[in-house]
Amino acid sequence: MSDSRRRRREDNEGSDDDERLPPSSPQHVPERSFDPVSSPIGSPIEEDMANPEGEDDEIDENPDLEELEEQMNEVDLMGDDMYADYGDDPEKDRYDVEGLDEEAQEELSLDQRRRVDAHLNERDRLLKNSAYMDDDDEDAGAAQLDGMGLPIQKRRRRRKYDDGMNSDEDLLSDMEIDPLAEELTLESLSNVKANSYSEWITQPNVSRTIARELKSFLLEYTDETGRSVYGARIRVLGEMNSESLEVNYRHLAESKAILALFLAKCPSEMLKIFDLVAMEATELHYPEYARIHSEIHVRISDFPTIHNLRELREHNLNSLVRVTGVVTRRTGVFPQLKYVKFNCLKCGSVLGPFFQDSNDEIKISFCTNCKSKGPFSLNGEKTLYRNYQRITLQEAPGTVPAGRLPRHREVILLADLVDVSKPGEEVEVTGIYKNNYDGNLNAKNGFPVFATIIEANSVKRREGGMTSGDEEGLDVFGWTEEEEREFRKMSRDRGIIDKIISSMAPSIYGHRDIKTAIACSLFSGVPKNVNGKHSIRGDINVLLLGDPGTAKSQILKYVEKTAHRAVFATGQGASAVGLTASVRKDPITKEWTLEGGALVLADKGVCLIDEFDKMNDQDRTSIHEAMEQQSISISKAGIVTTLQARCSIIAAANPNGGRYNSTLPLAQNISLTEPILSRFDILCVVRDLVDEEADERLATFVVDSHIRSHPDNEPESEENKNAEEIDEPLDEEVDEAAARQSSRQKRLERQRKKEEEVSPIPQELLMKYIHYSRIKVYPKLHQMDMNKVSRVYADLRRESVTTGSFPITVRHLESILRIAESFAKMRLSEFVSSWDLDRAIKVVVDSFVEAQKISVRRQLQRSFAIYTLGLQQQ
Repeated sequence: MSDSRRRRREDNEGSDDDERLPPSSPQHVPERSFDPVSSPIGSPIEEDMANPEGEDDEIDENPDLEELEEQMNEVDLMGDDMYADYGDDPEKDRYDVEGLDEEAQEELSLDQRRRVDAHLNERDRLLKNSAYMDDDDEDAGAAQLDGMGLPIQKRRRRRKYDDGMNSDEDLLSDMEIDPLAEELTLESLSNVKANSYSEWITQPNVSRTIARELKSFLLEYTDETGRSVYGARIRVLGEMNSESLEVNYRHLAESKAILALFLAKCPSEMLKIFDLVAMEATELHYPEYARIHSEIHVRISDFPTIHNLRELREHNLNSLVRVTGVVTRRTGVFPQLKYVKFNCLKCGSVLGPFFQDSNDEIKISFCTNCKSKGPFSLNGEKTLYRNYQRITLQEAPGTVPAGRLPRHREVILLADLVDVSKPGEEVEVTGIYKNNYDGNLNAKNGFPVFATIIEANSVKRREGGMTSGDEEGLDVFGWTEEEEREFRKMSRDRGIIDKIISSMAPSIYGHRDIKTAIACSLFSGVPKNVNGKHSIRGDINVLLLGDPGTAKSQILKYVEKTAHRAVFATGQGASAVGLTASVRKDPITKEWTLEGGALVLADKGVCLIDEFDKMNDQDRTSIHEAMEQQSISISKAGIVTTLQARCSIIAAANPNGGRYNSTLPLAQNISLTEPILSRFDILCVVRDLVDEEADERLATFVVDSHIRSHPDNEPESEENKNAEEIDEPLDEEVDEAAARQSSRQKRLERQRKKEEEVSPIPQELLMKYIHYSRIKVYPKLHQMDMNKVSRVYADLRRESVTTGSFPITVRHLESILRIAESFAKMRLSEFVSSWDLDRAIKVVVDSFVEAQKISVRRQLQRSFAIYTLGLQQQ
């Protein structure tokens, strides 16, 4: 080191020592004073001027040391030994195994990749905005992310003096709050902070909370035994490769009532969320299920409120409704646009997807790639479609008020709901009641009017008028377990068949044979299918033929009110098309569609035809197939099909000339052909005979019925009898009220006794009993007397040829078996007994004998007495 540098360091050390001394110290005196003129060359002042910042010499020496170190450690990268770097080095050629993800990653689907890209774009956008807003924040670039991958925005202070806040307020101000990602509780959902339910549900945090609660409902809801309800349904869904998941509305209302309310008020928004949640829940059990179906549809069942079609009003719009009716018309299945994609013809880019609404057509006018205004073409390959079908739902025939036309509504079936029902079936539709713009309707009315449709969410066929077992029996003809025990108790009564026959049409006097035939027809037999190729009907057809004024039409009206499904028609007002089916052109799709007639609508019920003799011959022959094969074949306008018409036919007709002539055979009394007469199992001939005692009893019965049914005879009218006597003492009023109550109870008891005298079984209970037997009981023919049946059939055939009456065919032999099965059904028996067979033989024999002319009737009664006498003695 040179002498000048050594002196300068000593001077610096001395100056440092001087700085450490206090200012009042006597030693604080400079060693020398420099005179700039007399200073020698190379003095320290010149070196200080050369280093104006006053840096230390050690700092000056550091660059020299760094350069020296670099020269010592430098490596010639382009030298001859450059290839030595690529040699093996066991110490360095290794890496840490911890923290490595060696699992094979699955390729994302197009939907998942699009969803991830959307999240990344949203995160970049929020990061960009936060960088602009928080320029003075050092951590702006390192924003934290939430569970969805979106950045959490911090609350910014509005003023600088907020820095002086106390600790609690400072904590609140620095709290990380994101209104879009804020999680809500189930209870807070009921606090609706929007103008409507739909606006509240579509908010991101609310929809995220609803999705979370719905998913927990699907995964955690259990039944009484503690087993998961919807976990089992999802497993069954996967096994069947189904697209629909049925969710019971009452289950949702029990566990999460606010979500059930949202579902009833805003079904469109809720079902979109529910479908996504159902797909996520399904993928927990079947991770690859998206390859089978792109989405799962949630079907709502057991909605508590059932509306009639004529009860739907404005307040039901855009809400969930449940209606019942009969399908009268069905269109074909069409593809409907769901997600649309367009091709830009200028740059060739694919635009979309765009969700296609059912009201307005999607049209685009701007290309996001080349900024042009078209032209555009529909991309048919990448556009997604869904199945679309329309059906016409009409009120069930038995529910239409008297004197009113049946209402109907268009129902739209989408996705896997198509073809679940066909014309003639009674269905129960749960769906969204929507409005639809109809230009023709506006042109006719001259002001904005909207047509209404129902977009179906679930469709259930009501087999025999019954709903499924897990739903509440909202049907009129449903029954409870207590009533079922009562049915079984009634069936053990020995005289149950006589009580049922006496309870048929209790307001009509006499006509025991007609009431027996009506009872057999209501209970019906057992349909059979031989090897899946030949079907034998189980319904019993009845023809009532007789004089006017014998209550034939009244009996038909009674059956209409008693049967669970009945269609009433008259011969003069019913045509062949009205009875079977008609073909009409759809005004929208311009295709031919089928519309079911009376026999199709009465499927699994009863079709009642009054004034059967007034029908045209062409119209009457159209029901030949329906009466025996119980199907209707259609071949019109290119439509060749077969409709089901599994119903009993009860017809009433007047003889030729108005009155029945007993001296003439049946064929001369009525202008019906033999083919149609042979299709009736029971033929009841009713004569209006003059008998003084019978007429007196009939008159007494009619007068008593009028007195009993008079509106002023109600016991409630006695309550206001002494309403004006208000000035009497209180105790007298109490005594009088007690007397009125006791008199009302006595009157009710008398009325109940009269009702029991007229109808041994109450009518409401009888309706449920009939329906229960039709659904639950299918008696078998076991250990029956085959020889007796064959003898009866042979005797009937012989006498029919001898007397020249209507011919007896094999159909009458089948009628005996069907009627025997109906008597067994009345007893709720599993087997047909010999006693049931004897009753059936008596009914058929009496039907045959009563139709003969008076000259041979007595002879036939004597010849067939061996079959009927024993039953009368029993």
